[in-house]
Amino acid sequence: MPNPINQKNILLGVTGSIAAYKAAELASRLHQAGAVVNVFLTQSAERFISPLTFQSVTGRKCYTDADLWGGEGHVVHVQLGHSTDLLLIAPASANTIAKLAHGIADNLVSITALAATCPIFIAPAMDAGMYSHAATQANIKTLQERGVTFIGPEVGHLASGLEGLGRMTEPAEIINHIRWRIAQSGPLKGKKVLVTAGGTQEPIDPVRVLSNRSSGKQGYALAQAALDTGAQVVLITAPTALTLPTGAQVVTVQTAEEMKLAVLAQINDVHVLLMAAAVADFRPSKAAAEKIKKDSKLTTIELETTADILIEVARMKPKVNPHLRVVGFAAESELLLKNARKKMEDKKLDMIVANDITATQAGFGTETNQVTLLFADGKCEELPLLPKSEVAEKIIEYLIGWFRS
Repeated sequence: MPNPINQKNILLGVTGSIAAYKAAELASRLHQAGAVVNVFLTQSAERFISPLTFQSVTGRKCYTDADLWGGEGHVVHVQLGHSTDLLLIAPASANTIAKLAHGIADNLVSITALAATCPIFIAPAMDAGMYSHAATQANIKTLQERGVTFIGPEVGHLASGLEGLGRMTEPAEIINHIRWRIAQSGPLKGKKVLVTAGGTQEPIDPVRVLSNRSSGKQGYALAQAALDTGAQVVLITAPTALTLPTGAQVVTVQTAEEMKLAVLAQINDVHVLLMAAAVADFRPSKAAAEKIKKDSKLTTIELETTADILIEVARMKPKVNPHLRVVGFAAESELLLKNARKKMEDKKLDMIVANDITATQAGFGTETNQVTLLFADGKCEELPLLPKSEVAEKIIEYLIGWFRS
């Protein structure tokens, strides 16, 4: 189950903007993701960046207006526009947006866009006053009504020295939008997947919390893998330092109680629950209203157990969603398989993902994980050490299999 961008034909149009330098990074990232990237520049874009730059990062010819007048110039725009999965214009100047809105085809970018039969994405870049101008807004509205998707722009520092709305969205975020769009027709289309991620935080006082070492990386990887197969994803996340996956509905929580309420509010209409969050088993029985001072001579904190979310789900499932599939996670430091299987049986799980947190390069905070998948029917699959993204893909493959059977 590779990245949905892999092997896709993507046409990248670059227009006259100082943000053209970002387009080189964008082309490079798309190429590294496995896409076949064809780039074409307007004459104005060539004043900011050279075709050689794009040929270097994509390994393919970069087209310019000069190609319109070559031996095959009369069909090059048709070839480009009809042989691609997605057309992206980034950066798109106000001038180019106006041309596209009014069907003006006087350069290779605008004529190719007019001939294109694929989805079109536009990432604007211009001064804030130009973007907010009524003419530009009318042109954007016209294109949106025709099905064109706009990504950004963002608020930030502009070439004029002003701060405002008009800065081109960063390449990584543009790619995330494209990745989500391409995946919409995947094998989990029409399925709703609920993912929990991160380590909950239980307040001790207004400053301190009781938490754990979970980074949330495995949960976020699961959310991305589910999005990559076309699923509707709800991500319930405790605080993390991670970038939210584009396309997911995000619910932010802090405590175990908040996560429990968020999960139970969603389970009526979801098809799969992936409970990857590291939910606190204990919390302070009473949080201090003010910061506890160092000289307070506090030596103990009284704890109480938190609610077990998966037990609550198992109790409610027969009444509210009997066909719900539930996947749990077990982070263990001893008796890995025995403890994981007991947890699966006690909580009536369809699958549990067990990982030994004492293993090298696995567990909390790492980029890799080594897990064993246990199933309610007794099946067991031990995976080798893999990037967390690939662990997530393996788990999502089982989800696909469940819905195909």
